[in-house]
Amino acid sequence: MLSKTNFLYGLQCHKYLWTMLHDRKSIPPPDAATQFTFDQGHEVGALARKLFPNGIEIPADDFSANIRLTRENLLAGRTLFEAGILAGNIFCWPDILNPLDAGQWDIIEVKSSTSVKDVNIWDVAFQRLCCQRLGLKIRNCSVAYINNKYVRQGRIDPGQLFTIDDITGRVNEFSDGLAGKVEEILAVMVRQQCPEVGIGRHCADPYECPLQQLCWAFLPGQRIFDLYYGGKQCFELFESGINGLSDIPAGFKLNGKQQIQVNCAASGEPHVNQEAIRSFLATLQYPLYYLDFETFGTAIPLFDGVRPYQQIPFQFSVHVVPGNNESAVHFSFLAEGAGDPRAALAGELRKVLGESGSIVAYSAAFETRVLNDLAEALPEYKGWVDGLRGRMVDLLKPFSSFHYYHPGQKGSASLKNVLPVLTGISYEGLTINDGRTAAAAFMEATYGDAAEAEGKKIRQDLEEYCRQDTGGMVEIINRLAALAQTG
Repeated sequence: MLSKTNFLYGLQCHKYLWTMLHDRKSIPPPDAATQFTFDQGHEVGALARKLFPNGIEIPADDFSANIRLTRENLLAGRTLFEAGILAGNIFCWPDILNPLDAGQWDIIEVKSSTSVKDVNIWDVAFQRLCCQRLGLKIRNCSVAYINNKYVRQGRIDPGQLFTIDDITGRVNEFSDGLAGKVEEILAVMVRQQCPEVGIGRHCADPYECPLQQLCWAFLPGQRIFDLYYGGKQCFELFESGINGLSDIPAGFKLNGKQQIQVNCAASGEPHVNQEAIRSFLATLQYPLYYLDFETFGTAIPLFDGVRPYQQIPFQFSVHVVPGNNESAVHFSFLAEGAGDPRAALAGELRKVLGESGSIVAYSAAFETRVLNDLAEALPEYKGWVDGLRGRMVDLLKPFSSFHYYHPGQKGSASLKNVLPVLTGISYEGLTINDGRTAAAAFMEATYGDAAEAEGKKIRQDLEEYCRQDTGGMVEIINRLAALAQTG
């Protein structure tokens, strides 16, 4: 039996589908951040049902009972949620089946995204095929997705939160040849051996494949796909038999940054532009305030005045360096309780940042956006935030500009890639080691069902992670200053 989920797996990669069915232990379980995304989807689906208050939810925990109850309720002509549509050897659970006159039905697929993607069209096309093979007359197909312009005021209004687009025309286009694809994927499912599938764009389209690390293991350490903003170039080179950066032919057209990267891959040594680094360091004015926010963004806004997926700061870390060659002093804030954390965070941050001196952030556009949102939500802080903008310095600049590049960065200028190669400080030993995981952990500790001891441990891990971000920036500046003086 081919489910909708397995159809989409097979559409992306036959090897991935086969492994899911026959060797599932090879596929790592979803991490906390991915699971949080799944949970968001479930919450969005439940809220979308309020658009049809007279609908009936068909319990899905018992497959046979779900199929039986679906058929009984199809005859009653009621709006159905999670109806089990089994037609021969294909199966789906449409989010919403809405009855119309003359025995017709509409399919409404609910997504927690803010736009309609091609994978959503394939999704609904498969559902329609299932329904049609069962004998249902499908009139229109739609996708209900998140309206990112919606601003919560009071109770959530599902009619405003969701945008519903009719995608029937696109489903018709995608359905050409759909039956053949279904048969092809069914054949893959019953194969005795895993199909051989080469790597390609499908490894990350429409989703990052969890088998990518395994399938890409044959590539060298300095692989062609790490070429800085290589895009189509990477695949052109790979398809011509080039796997590593050092194998790129001398005549191949590269931009300046890519050429630096290729040179470093060949030499194994970092590239250092001392003059440019000195110019960057000259923009810093003491005292220095190294700032990092941690934020969460939910599909369904938790607080008034908040948009879907708007990033809500719940934590900051600031390392303050009063003067040249002086030691850093650390300040931090981590929200407590389930209320809106922004007012308390803004109040504490204003105490820390002082009246003058550079505010250093890595990819400062993010911190600036968070500050601007704070000013919008809390008008009493607007003047203060306005005064901070001119003090912001982006520590990303010397790395995105390739004033410094180390082959260990593998084409990335992110803090997680720069910090280890420049300072030796790694995130590998941290329980929480990226922003998505930090957000998911905070949500679990604050709004989930984490036990008291677990919540306390999460908060300790959050403090350690955020502190390392700003402490790491201090070390990066120190290291850049040393490089600028060398020779």
